[in-house]
Amino acid sequence: MKSSCYYFLLYLPLLFSFTISIPTPDSFLHCLSVISELSVPSSILYVSNTSSYSSVFLSTAQNLRFTGPSVRKPEFIFTPLNESHVQAAVICSKHFGIHMRIRSGGHDYEAVSYVSEIETPFIVVDLSKLRSISIDIDNNNAWVEAGATIGEVYYRIAEKSKIHGFPAGACTSLGVGGHITGGAYGFLLRKYGLGADNVLDAKLVDASGRVLDRAAVGEDLFWAISGGGGGSFGIILSWKIKLVPVPSTVTIFTVTRTLEQGATKILYKWQQVAHTLDEDLFVRVLIQVVNGGQNGERTVSTSYGAVYLGGADSLLQIMQEKFPELGLTRQDCNETTWIQSVVTNGLFPSNSTPEILLQRQNILRNYFKGKSDYVKEPIRETVLGGLWKRLLEEDNPIMLWSPYGGIMSRISESETPFPHRKGNIFEIAYSPGWQDGDIKNATKHIEWIRRLYDYMAPYVSKNPRGAYVNYRDFDLGMNKKCNTNFNAARVWGEKYFKGNFKRLVKVKTKADPHNFFRHEQSIPPLP
Repeated sequence: MKSSCYYFLLYLPLLFSFTISIPTPDSFLHCLSVISELSVPSSILYVSNTSSYSSVFLSTAQNLRFTGPSVRKPEFIFTPLNESHVQAAVICSKHFGIHMRIRSGGHDYEAVSYVSEIETPFIVVDLSKLRSISIDIDNNNAWVEAGATIGEVYYRIAEKSKIHGFPAGACTSLGVGGHITGGAYGFLLRKYGLGADNVLDAKLVDASGRVLDRAAVGEDLFWAISGGGGGSFGIILSWKIKLVPVPSTVTIFTVTRTLEQGATKILYKWQQVAHTLDEDLFVRVLIQVVNGGQNGERTVSTSYGAVYLGGADSLLQIMQEKFPELGLTRQDCNETTWIQSVVTNGLFPSNSTPEILLQRQNILRNYFKGKSDYVKEPIRETVLGGLWKRLLEEDNPIMLWSPYGGIMSRISESETPFPHRKGNIFEIAYSPGWQDGDIKNATKHIEWIRRLYDYMAPYVSKNPRGAYVNYRDFDLGMNKKCNTNFNAARVWGEKYFKGNFKRLVKVKTKADPHNFFRHEQSIPPLP
């Protein structure tokens, strides 16, 4: 590893060879090559006026709202091939005075990793080519580079062992780097917690261009990156994750009930029991509108999707005792492997095999606006009736209710920056989607979700009203002046992190006092 003194000596001649301005592609490549001591091929630097730029820009963009012609896009997209390239990108960006964004998967709901609303010009360092995965089954861990998708991680674990897994998201095209920085939850949530609860080490590039591991950054900064949101403290190169045991047989089911089939009463009961079930069982609810009413009219559909770490007989016994209202039968249950449950719950076409996880398919790409909530008391049936009325007003409303309880109630709020633990019975994710980029159409849908969010306010967490940082929401507030205003940032920061926000600010002030790593909702340093 090269010392910071070494980089400083290299940096001096560059100060005299370039003008502080928007770099040309050639000058930026030259800087990268000098700093990394490697020849940096022009083929990994994509310039905005070239034909290949658009496909790279769109490659992992999740929210198509931020891909239109009016959106501020980066001058360059740099796809490094090794950690030295990443180090060089940091130093050269500082040298030219050009702002940087970091993208590993591009799934951030407000696109802070690949567009900017606060400053231009800027570049994107896209880590998609850094995707190696090294599994150590004997020691129950793995090193995973930031650009690997969580689906690729799941596949490589299962390739080595049928009785190991990792607790992270159900959307398998998520880039590991950013996914874990915000927490990362999925079907193993109640048994093993978040992805961020199961990281052992990390390698990141700091604002000085140094590559540091957990021992070098110290426990405060390691704590901050393990759930404090991406783009604030450095560039994650890789995570060392802890593998968790899963049985050779798991059981999954999906049972759908519409309003005409008693969905309201069933969902009310789910709210009372889902967080109290055996922690081996995770039953979430997908709520949407379908054409399935009595006369073919639109109606609300509630689909209960579950993973149980065990066999069908045991699952049926639990459901009959705790949640008979759902009417689960043996025919509804499918005994399978953990990795096949990942594929099924990833919403891939039926009969897909685990190999589909290696295709890095982003099947949920759409135009959408996301929000989130945490719920502490069951929402009454009369309130659900008002919710159904509002859902039926929208073209394609989607809500996902994910149960808490289990180990989530036993982990301290301050263990990681992610604070939404004990006392929450479930989380709500809102993400209505639409099919085109028309601004008037988008405004209509966004106004609808804001009205729905207002309607839900009395029935969700308060003081603060909690939100999940991986479902970023600029409606909660954003800083348009390089994000150095602590009081402005605290408005949204305490919704994401509660009391942990103050500690995150202290860590940021020490680790990146000049705020090199920044975006619209990054953690600010103190003045």
